[in-house]
Amino acid sequence: MKPKPTYTPRTPDEIARRVVEDIHDGAYVNLGIGRPMLVSNHLPAGKDIILHSENGVLGMGAVATGPDADPDYVNAGKQSIKLRNGAALFHHADSFSMIRGGHIDICILGAFQVSEQGDLANWRTMDKTAIPAVGGAMDLAVGAKQVFIMMEHLTKDGESKLVQSCSYPLTAAKVVTRVYTDLATLEVSKNGFKVVDKVFGLSHQELESISRLTIQEE
Repeated sequence: MKPKPTYTPRTPDEIARRVVEDIHDGAYVNLGIGRPMLVSNHLPAGKDIILHSENGVLGMGAVATGPDADPDYVNAGKQSIKLRNGAALFHHADSFSMIRGGHIDICILGAFQVSEQGDLANWRTMDKTAIPAVGGAMDLAVGAKQVFIMMEHLTKDGESKLVQSCSYPLTAAKVVTRVYTDLATLEVSKNGFKVVDKVFGLSHQELESISRLTIQEE
């Protein structure tokens, strides 16, 4: 019988809170569709973090529900959102001018695979039943000053999403700064992945075994 794990994976909200810890005060941050949107729900009162949405919002707040939801105010994932005081709404083309002009400090995206070199694959797998959808990910990945990735460590089939080389089509090459998973936070260094932190009870040897990679220790 396979031994029961001695660690508890982080929940999506716990991953989001961990990401927020690494966002510097005054940063302009774009949130990708999916799990990255959770970051908007965990912004601390003591930090001035300005959230950008590629559909034309600067000063985005948390996801809105119930009577607070206004169908005219949505993020790139079509979720209703709140707006912070001083928020601005503008044309999609202006939004991408900000992205392509290098005005975004950090973009937070999901991923199917991240390689040891920081290559990102997040728009298409080889599943013929899935619809490829790159959206603005290519622009964001190369336009932002830093790229943070939020994802589960393993696929549904138990394969590591951290890889030596991406087998899926690339979104962008050598762009990823850090990866935040349900098991660990990893920095992409010139020598591959380096552990920043990991969940309590998970040994470094277990992390390497799960990832099927050699990973530098903290």
